[in-house]
Amino acid sequence: MRIFLTGATGFVGTMVASDLKAAGHDVLGMARNDAGAEMLKSRGVAVHRGELTDHASLVAGAKACDGVIHTAFVHDFTKFEQNIEIDRQAVAAMIGALEGTNKPLVIASGTGLLGLGATGAQPLGTEKDLAPGELATRGRAATEGLVRDAAKRGVRSSIVRLPPTVHGKGDKGFVPMMIDLSRKGGQAGYIGEGVNRWPAVHRIDAARVFRLAAEKGAPGSTFHAVAEEGIPMRVISEAIGKGLGLPVRSLSMEQAQQHFGWFTMFTMLDNPSSSAWSRQTLGWQPKEIGLLQDMSETYFS
Repeated sequence: MRIFLTGATGFVGTMVASDLKAAGHDVLGMARNDAGAEMLKSRGVAVHRGELTDHASLVAGAKACDGVIHTAFVHDFTKFEQNIEIDRQAVAAMIGALEGTNKPLVIASGTGLLGLGATGAQPLGTEKDLAPGELATRGRAATEGLVRDAAKRGVRSSIVRLPPTVHGKGDKGFVPMMIDLSRKGGQAGYIGEGVNRWPAVHRIDAARVFRLAAEKGAPGSTFHAVAEEGIPMRVISEAIGKGLGLPVRSLSMEQAQQHFGWFTMFTMLDNPSSSAWSRQTLGWQPKEIGLLQDMSETYFS
């Protein structure tokens, strides 16, 4: 297939492009600027200029290819709700372009929409689960709903939920944020007993899930790119403390808000997640190192 790939220059998207090419697919990668275009060319990826708010470019890219993998997202978490809406509208535009074609559309979402507070009592989330209560029609869950409904409109649509922790070389996500906040605060902190859990996956393993979903995902399916079901926040903080040579401390909610600021809501997330059904359905098996080993080897050098 020829796949239109949004987010092709991103942390996960670059690995998706490499995996697609290694499996014999052609890739048309979206680039927002000249630097991104040159990066894609250097990797042997054809370039399509555009961005998430340019719906005409998204429609053109989707129509020019045999399928779409959508990994792009505006990663400014201080404007999270605004960026979710940008993403929702972009997905809606691409669904319109693919309607009636039975072409695959695979979008990135997050297991975090299944998570709750920092109690450590959240049940293991599965691919069949939806966001709880009224949250099922809000945020990224609403975008997931669009994608599931697209299966009724002649699109072979599917969802790949990524865990909060997608790790590997070049990571600029949640763990590096925590490391930076620990450096600035002089301590590695966690809330309460630190029993809330984050699932994790290496970005190379995650990339294969997107490709397999495009190749054989059934319309309306949801997959979990999860290698480790749930690492307690206290354990992650202890790894940060060891890596930085800083004390590790339990924080009250007030102390956590002073230490983490706007990031507090994410450090509270209890999000244990299973990928058993995805592994069985796609034949996917994670092969890369786990989060704690990756942190020890590459995150503090």
